Amino acid sequence: MQENQNKMKILLNKVPQVTIFFWIIKILCTTVGETFADFINFNIGLGLTVTTIIMGAAFFIALFFQFKVHKYVPVIYWITVVLISVFGTLVTDNLTDNMGVPLEVSTAVFSVLLGLTFLLWYLSEKTLSIHSIFTRKREVFYWLTILFTFALGTAVGDLYSEQLGFGYLYTGIGVVIIIALVYLAYKILNLDGVLAFWIAYILTRPLGASIGDYLSQSKVNGGLGLGTTFTSVIFLIAILAIIIFLAVSKIDTNAASDIEETDQNKKHVRTQTIVVLVIFLVAGIGGYNWRSNNLASQGAKEQATLAGQLNDFIKIENDMLNAVNKNNFSSAKKDADHLENQWDTQEPKLRSIDSTTWTKIDGTIDSVLAAVRSSKPDVNKSKTALTHSLSVLKTANKSTSKSGASQTTLSGQLNNFVKIENDMLNAVNKNDFSSAKKSADTLENQWDTEEPKLRKIDGAAWTKIDGTIDVVLAAVRSSNPDKNKCKKALINSISTINAANK
Repeated sequence: MQENQNKMKILLNKVPQVTIFFWIIKILCTTVGETFADFINFNIGLGLTVTTIIMGAAFFIALFFQFKVHKYVPVIYWITVVLISVFGTLVTDNLTDNMGVPLEVSTAVFSVLLGLTFLLWYLSEKTLSIHSIFTRKREVFYWLTILFTFALGTAVGDLYSEQLGFGYLYTGIGVVIIIALVYLAYKILNLDGVLAFWIAYILTRPLGASIGDYLSQSKVNGGLGLGTTFTSVIFLIAILAIIIFLAVSKIDTNAASDIEETDQNKKHVRTQTIVVLVIFLVAGIGGYNWRSNNLASQGAKEQATLAGQLNDFIKIENDMLNAVNKNNFSSAKKDADHLENQWDTQEPKLRSIDSTTWTKIDGTIDSVLAAVRSSKPDVNKSKTALTHSLSVLKTANKSTSKSGASQTTLSGQLNNFVKIENDMLNAVNKNDFSSAKKSADTLENQWDTEEPKLRKIDGAAWTKIDGTIDVVLAAVRSSNPDKNKCKKALINSISTINAANK
């Protein structure tokens, strides 16, 4: 009787063989997980919470059908993978953006959850091989593991590419190198096949995200500018084409797996697992500490608060607000790309100075981007998001250090003056002294307003800059201004300001 019950529980293997097509479609799914989530969140404008609920519901519906079938069905299986990739990404994004959970915490939590899932799976089934997914319990462990790999991959990828400032390109290159080393260890050093598989599976998440961001991000942001819509559509079509090919050819059902389980005793495999974990922990934590300390030391040298560091973002959002007020969403969306690029570029530096305030501002900027980039942007919603974000930015831009420490250099405080003088130089080059004189008035007013603050920070540097500005004002405001004299004064002043602003 018991034997018959056990036979009834046994199903045909529910997952595909690990071939080159498995890895291709896995990376494609991972890329879609990144771009499609952004598409729904920003382009459609549903917001992170609603997007997560919708994609979560879609994933669980697909998972229901995946559990319902009694064998591997390419269409159902890979649709489930696509949806779990989107949902896993959104889980981490929600923790970071909506709940303010640091990426370090998310990484640690998902690492522990993934480790516990592997441990319970192994203790229960005595194997972690995906070639043995033919019981309901193993299938539950399998999909729970997949969910945590996507969530963990998102957290680790964002931590290194964004927070630590390595960027998606270099993060992606780093992941490719690690995967290549794992493959060589599997082929040459006899690394256990199951262990190698799961390492590669986790690492393909940040790799796919790098590809997705590179393709979808605007050229201003260092991408190809294909957009999330086009990128998602292209990759979904590619996924569909491969699924049809697999369903017809059955190559991932009949073919031998590229990752075979090595014939090693369990003690040896456990030793390999411990060694691999130690290597990843030492390299990961060591790299994180090195980069964090490097960023922190830079931030400490520059200043103790975000005061004066946010002028560019305030200007961009003011420009966006003006565009929105004129119903010019084409211009507002271009500014949104610029805002996102600038914010991402400055993240490592600003976050190291005041991570709490950075997280707060980051949330308001996400709301601005979602509102403006909506397929049908609402003027009032966009204005509300921008007004709120500007308020938060301006408050942080005027804040003083909680510890009472003050900035010791003018670094980052002089962006507005550099911009004004560059505008003046452009006007002078065009012989437009009317505009140059108007900018001179703005320059003088701004400089006088900021004098108490800037002079207190670095009196010597302020005095030096003040002298060059006086020369600029005198040259431009002359009753008969000389173009060469004005250019010389402006170039000298800009050079002096830039030197102090670094």
